[in-house]
Amino acid sequence: MPITSEVLTTTKSVPTDLTTSNNESLCEQFSKTREASTSKSQSSMSVTDESDEDDVCIPDVLPGRGFLDDMKDDAVMAMRLSYMKPFNFVLDLTNRRFLASFIIITLSIYGLYYLGHPLIADNVDVPITQTSKVALKDTGTDTVSAKCKNECRPSGSEVWPEGIVAKTSDLDMRPLRDSTNKKAHSQHSKSLLAIAAGVKQKDLVDKIITKFLQNGFIVMVFHYDGIVDQWNDLGWASDVIHVSAVDQTKWWFAKRFLHPDIVSEYDYLFVWDEDLEVDHFDPGRYLAIVKEEGLDISQPALDRGKSGIHHHITAHRKNSKVHRRYYKLQGGKRCYKNSTSPPCIGWVELMVPVFSKAAWRCAWYLIQNDLIHGWGIDFQLGYCAQGDRKKTVGVVDAEYIVHLGLATLGGSNHKGSGDIDPGNDRVEVRKQSYNEMLVFRHRWQQAVKGDKCWIDRYRDRE
Repeated sequence: MPITSEVLTTTKSVPTDLTTSNNESLCEQFSKTREASTSKSQSSMSVTDESDEDDVCIPDVLPGRGFLDDMKDDAVMAMRLSYMKPFNFVLDLTNRRFLASFIIITLSIYGLYYLGHPLIADNVDVPITQTSKVALKDTGTDTVSAKCKNECRPSGSEVWPEGIVAKTSDLDMRPLRDSTNKKAHSQHSKSLLAIAAGVKQKDLVDKIITKFLQNGFIVMVFHYDGIVDQWNDLGWASDVIHVSAVDQTKWWFAKRFLHPDIVSEYDYLFVWDEDLEVDHFDPGRYLAIVKEEGLDISQPALDRGKSGIHHHITAHRKNSKVHRRYYKLQGGKRCYKNSTSPPCIGWVELMVPVFSKAAWRCAWYLIQNDLIHGWGIDFQLGYCAQGDRKKTVGVVDAEYIVHLGLATLGGSNHKGSGDIDPGNDRVEVRKQSYNEMLVFRHRWQQAVKGDKCWIDRYRDRE
């Protein structure tokens, strides 16, 4: 629809003989009236633009042709005609611009608020109200912001500020009185020896513990015969931790007193039997080799001539530092070059195992709370190796020991709580150990079948 640029303004008077007619257009009526009143318009009308001297025709931009039908007053009609044309032009144009500007500004403000709100919230302390989305804990008065929801906090510690939470512990003994004691400020021990001991093996245990203490180890002694006082004459008796429980095994103690969070401060854990000779063994040199070879689970080799050897992979090899497999080409349970499963490769015996911190955290969960002899778990320990068990499980030949193979539990070297004949008692202990191994194997098989999410990383290699 065309829009003209002419603007007509009036002051005091307008023609009075303007009439409406159904036969004449509005433009024609307006033109006739203007010619009839030329002489009067000199004094009563002013024109603001020279272009007004030409004929002016009001276009059909008004809302309907009958818009002026009821205008009986000529002056009012003339004024309406002169003002409506510029008004509609401005209104039509500004409405569109205003609407577009309003929409753009509104969307911009909303977008800035939506995107900037998280940044503002992180830097401004906003009082918590009833409409806050912050989760309520315990009594309903303690709150945790959305920023803290994903923090990994030990169960039960959520009520404390994080800086005060002590997540782990250790077995280092602290001074009771003088905190400035030099011993209290000695270098923190990095490894732990946990050893099962009966008083009848006192001499053997004394030599073992002395060597480990000289290398800065923390030592915990598991007294399975209930006798503690008879160790007090040894110089180190007050420097080690004593735990006593009658007729309990090394793995019973380990499950209950060597939780990974308790021993997490130690890089390596030695969980040893007592019937050992350590004349050719040095704990410091052993750890150096283990670290160099990248062994997460290991054991010292056993002297071939003096030791009771149950699995040939544990036997000492001359002129060797470490070995990880062995070969058996005759008889049952053969081991070849391409064998990939224990005990041919990636295997240590439970007599003198050594675990890295990470490996022990894994192995602790494998130890069954009620199967105290631990038989059978040695064949699954390779899963706890941090990587390929063919590489990170091994036997150290450079530092070796003698395994005497004494019947310490239930035998003549054990002073138990009952009056059972030592010979018969030992048979019962062996029988219980074997039965527990069968139970463990069954549990393992059932666990593998029942856990649909578990992936056996060695299944395809066997």
